[in-house]
Amino acid sequence: MTQENISTSSPRDTKWREELRNKKTARERTSIPRVKMPELDPSYRITCNEEVNQGISEVQALTESSRCLDCPDPQCVTGCPVSINIPGFIKNIERGEFMKAAAVLKETSALPGVCGRVCPQERQCESRCIYNKMKKEPVAIGYLERFAADHERLSPSKPALTKPTPNGIKVAVAGSGPAGLSFAGDMIKRGYDVTVFEALHEIGGVLKYGIPEFRLPNSIVDTEIDSLASQGVKFVKDCIIGKTLSYDGLKESGFAAIFVASGAGLPRFMGIPGENLIGVMSSNEYLTRINLMGAGHAGHDTPVLKGRSVAVIGGGNTAMDSVRTALRMGAEKAFIVYRRGEEEMPARAEEVHHARQEGVQSMTLSNPVEYLADENGRVRAMRVQRMRLGEPDASGRRSPVPIEGAIDEIETDLVIVSVGVSPNPLIPNAISDLEISRRGTIVVNDDTMKSSLDDLYAGGDIVRGGATVILAMGDGRRAAKAMHEALKSS
Repeated sequence: MTQENISTSSPRDTKWREELRNKKTARERTSIPRVKMPELDPSYRITCNEEVNQGISEVQALTESSRCLDCPDPQCVTGCPVSINIPGFIKNIERGEFMKAAAVLKETSALPGVCGRVCPQERQCESRCIYNKMKKEPVAIGYLERFAADHERLSPSKPALTKPTPNGIKVAVAGSGPAGLSFAGDMIKRGYDVTVFEALHEIGGVLKYGIPEFRLPNSIVDTEIDSLASQGVKFVKDCIIGKTLSYDGLKESGFAAIFVASGAGLPRFMGIPGENLIGVMSSNEYLTRINLMGAGHAGHDTPVLKGRSVAVIGGGNTAMDSVRTALRMGAEKAFIVYRRGEEEMPARAEEVHHARQEGVQSMTLSNPVEYLADENGRVRAMRVQRMRLGEPDASGRRSPVPIEGAIDEIETDLVIVSVGVSPNPLIPNAISDLEISRRGTIVVNDDTMKSSLDDLYAGGDIVRGGATVILAMGDGRRAAKAMHEALKSS
């Protein structure tokens, strides 16, 4: 069956589905090419905030799921930080049991619609797929996860909720990002009375303020949050743990334990001359103003600086989000400045590809050393040191080394700095006897996520200093399991 036949077949064609399902030999399955994700045209999508990736159809999902070889020792599962039963949900898609596939996902993931969009599957589950050993493209696990989650979301009939028997034990969560939501999802299933406290006016944490809607629509995040609320999770907005409510106050209110998932919202700068100029800002501030506070959109009064020539410093996913957002905000030119080469960029290959399609330019092997001001104190240019790659550093990446005398002056009227973040210091500084690392992160046991205090666990960026959505979710799951065991035996 050719790709052309597949793309024109009806998903309701029973004969076609039976033929596809009966492709049992590995040779037949591995001969099917990996599905391609439909996406918006670049010239259109930079004019709006619509989601770039459009999702795969039923036909594409059925075809892609049939590529799975149902390995006896599925290594893809070992590559997933939340241990999703990947063969289980994929085989349900292959059988046309899409709602069952979504149910399998929800056994271990509180955010399947989110993960199917923003998780770096190519470095995790898909990197362990047996197809890689065959020098073929791996099964599109992320696309299939998104398909199953979206099918359930859009289905007119939702599965009946099975609520566990309440055990009467209250637990608190500080922060409603991926770590906090994942923890809440696991604990509510175990019968706990879970309350999530969020400092901002919107639930979702970095999923809302950090990731643009063209990559992760807020409606998807809201669906996942509504699902948790329907299971009994309580959400409290505009409440800062460590200020509005103290750690001792939570205990006095009857909370048996707390999971801290307050993130890493403190931006880092490079400490170079000119960083205090008008027009030099952090990616945290830039994205929060636009994503969470509606800057630049009709009906919102939040101000945000706009530039004609926008430079984004950094090479991670947040840098890509910032530079692509700048284009959508009207920049004539938007470019990345990164001190290593493109191959060393930590951003997902898909994000780099989309940015390039949209017209983003890259200045690799370049590092800003000074920002220059115009007569009004606004940035007008930057001095950039050219670099070369030297020996690998502790992370295994080759270290950038300055090329003596190779400094250029580059025109720019808006600089967005995206070189990392630091943990939110409020909770660590507000709780005595809590062990804190030199980086300001909460020190925990790697297996249990338990801190130096018996009733306080932590995960996500407040522990890691910076992590992916799925790694933060994995922390939440480990903490939930360990806290449950501790409370059950107390």
